[in-house]
Amino acid sequence: MSPESARLLDGTGWRILEELQEDGRMTFTELGRRVGLSTPAVAERVRQLEAAGIVRGFRAEIDLARVGLPVLAVVRMSVVGDVLGRITAVAQELPEVLECHRGTGADSFIMKVAVASVEQLERLIDRLTPFGTTSTSIVLSSPVPRRTLRATTPPAPAHPPPRRRR
Repeated sequence: MSPESARLLDGTGWRILEELQEDGRMTFTELGRRVGLSTPAVAERVRQLEAAGIVRGFRAEIDLARVGLPVLAVVRMSVVGDVLGRITAVAQELPEVLECHRGTGADSFIMKVAVASVEQLERLIDRLTPFGTTSTSIVLSSPVPRRTLRATTPPAPAHPPPRRRR
């Protein structure tokens, strides 16, 4: 973590992040009320969090089934050889791929995909198999669909308490 990030991620910074993750559309007035800052002060803090790259954007959460993509799956790939760049290019061009992560261990790539049918999932897998071995799991439910990131440790006080003399 950079010194700038550490400075911004004090107790107030983490409260701002928590609130924005819950509702990224709330007004600065409401956000300021919730975290104890004035509207201009909270707007400046959010701008600083964006400038530091901590807040990367605000997105709408979409119900995949309601937009015709009821099948959510995780495709894991194990590859050997010099195909990493080609897999990355294919994953970037396939609109069904919502996320693609390169990892360590047996799975070289892990992709989260959303498709309209099992048949479409099969076609997607067929596009990937020339590059390596795939293993696919269809998501039945999501008990933890999205979790709000919270501070893992209490923030250090801005000024340490004065020492008492004995």
